Amino acid sequence: MKNSILILLITLCFSCNSSAQKNETKEKETYPVTKTEAEWKAQLTEKQYYVLREAGTERPYSSPLNKNYKKGTYHCAGCDTPLFKSEHKFDSGTGWPSFDREIEGNVAYGTDTKIGYTRDEEHCATCGGHLGHVFNDGPKETTGKRHCINGAALKFVPSEE
Repeated sequence: MKNSILILLITLCFSCNSSAQKNETKEKETYPVTKTEAEWKAQLTEKQYYVLREAGTERPYSSPLNKNYKKGTYHCAGCDTPLFKSEHKFDSGTGWPSFDREIEGNVAYGTDTKIGYTRDEEHCATCGGHLGHVFNDGPKETTGKRHCINGAALKFVPSEE
């Protein structure tokens, strides 16, 4: 009797269809700016393509925008949508450009589980390009958020002051 129950439990455990076992393909979202992969490859540098289109991550401290303290706006390198203002940029010490807030409506969010745990992913709301991730360890005196963004995903547009 005990053996029968044990076999039943083991069979039940292995026959369960958990979400981790599902290999569903997500339907791709559509964005106002869409291009073929060939068009993106022709427009972007190799590093920009890797970050924006393949959701890659540049090496920390490799972007000149990390230590850029000029006044201006950071735009999407893929479609030129304004994403972050320089007044909201801060030095997080992580090696990537960091901001405490985005330009509302221009950044979209998703979930990233590629490295074994869940992170909040950020992408351009206009072209869908991967930007980076947002964390809850930013400046407490402002928003408490740290938008950790790949410099390769950004284009800096200086203010005309």
